[in-house]
Amino acid sequence: MKYPKGGGFKRGGKKGSTDADPFFEQETKKRRKVSTYDDEDIESIDSDAEENGFHGEDRKGAEEAAEEEEDEFADETAGEKRKRLAEALLLRTREAQRRQREERDDDDEDDEDDDIVKTLMKKQQEDSGRVRRAIASSVQEPLSSDEFSMIVKHRKSVVSVALSDDDTRGFSASKDGTILHWDVSSGKSDKYKWPSDEVLKSHGMKVREPRSKKHSRESLALAVSSDGRYLATGGVDRHVHIWDVRTREHVQAFPGHRNTVSCLCFRHGTAELYSGSFDRSVKAWNVEDKAFVQDSFGHQDEILAIDALRKERALTVGRDRTMLLHKMPETSRTIYRAPASSLESCCFISDTEYLSGSDNGTVALWGMLKKKPVFLLKNAHAVVADGTATTENGDHDYVNSSTTNSWVSSVAVCRGSDLAASGAGNGFVHLMAIEAGAIRPLFKLPLTGFVNSMAFAKSGKFLIAGVGQETRFGRWGCIKSAQNGVAIHPLRLS
Repeated sequence: MKYPKGGGFKRGGKKGSTDADPFFEQETKKRRKVSTYDDEDIESIDSDAEENGFHGEDRKGAEEAAEEEEDEFADETAGEKRKRLAEALLLRTREAQRRQREERDDDDEDDEDDDIVKTLMKKQQEDSGRVRRAIASSVQEPLSSDEFSMIVKHRKSVVSVALSDDDTRGFSASKDGTILHWDVSSGKSDKYKWPSDEVLKSHGMKVREPRSKKHSRESLALAVSSDGRYLATGGVDRHVHIWDVRTREHVQAFPGHRNTVSCLCFRHGTAELYSGSFDRSVKAWNVEDKAFVQDSFGHQDEILAIDALRKERALTVGRDRTMLLHKMPETSRTIYRAPASSLESCCFISDTEYLSGSDNGTVALWGMLKKKPVFLLKNAHAVVADGTATTENGDHDYVNSSTTNSWVSSVAVCRGSDLAASGAGNGFVHLMAIEAGAIRPLFKLPLTGFVNSMAFAKSGKFLIAGVGQETRFGRWGCIKSAQNGVAIHPLRLS
């Protein structure tokens, strides 16, 4: 075999040549500029200005200031941006520590750095869920003037409520198909308008038969992402609808469920969405990529409630008297069985503890390592008639329509803390403290109607409740004296 003169192969970009292979190309010495304003950082200046009350010249000034800030940091890398934000957080923490020392009349600055390190570490551990905040012990008994006040009204029963991560905005869905976005402090609300059928089809919706079209916009579930960008709703049309919170516009419809979408939740800190349905399946979606991720099965009857934290875990309860912990990456499940009742609601306390409410009036505390409840708070919402509590919501299997008011239709936990609440239709919302292997009742907050959904402020300073004349998934009971809407109750912390 003859070789070319020079003792080597000729490099001409032919097949098998390494010249055109990018693997062998040397990286340029010039640093590539990385845009710091990726998709997660892009915000609508107009919508933010409207929410903050800027109009006319104020809005122009805000826009100019935002443009100047954007120009100032346009050339910084991702690492430089992280450093700038960390320095700003450190400056705010130093200022807070200085104010605390002034209030205590403490001039000793030797331990200032230690205090700052402890404060930052505690904040990081609380945000990640590794340390539980002790809020329940600081909740004071409500005054006579403290009561639930209706902040938003709906024509029919409210079935789901949610709060943004900064506690400034709220969202609610009703049986009449209305989806509202409202301000917590002022109560001013905006309505999400359903697009036309053509737009829904272009966004991925599959049109069902005409007989279901009449009730296609009845929403039964709602969830908002932790970054406040996306709102997810679901209902009897078997689709999961995604909305842009900034523009109030519909952006995507996820088909796939074969029955009513009954519950929704976002995995905290991500754009991953979990949905539960009457078809007994749990599905995971990526909202940013507008894609289906995976599904999980295990329930033998309708799924009624779902919750998630930071990990890829979904907690669900159903009418089959079981609570399932879905481990999504492993496609496995852990089954927890209720003693003798159908579970109506559930929520995470931490990665290893859960809370549930059942249709016999029991609130249960669960642990990861035990398949049965760690603690049972029986007759939590006993119905009082003629001064005596009824006994229908006991431990036996038989439950008739008169006990509908005692169904624990919603439970909620102040995220990362030991403060919890349960709601039913007996006229009260119960505040509870989650202790080591036990539930300790705190106070009863009067509220007329079926409490179908609740949410705590992240700070623990108030509680919102979605209330209505009817239960969430049916018309087994009716309280004519109740108002349909969202009620808010302030909490006094010592």
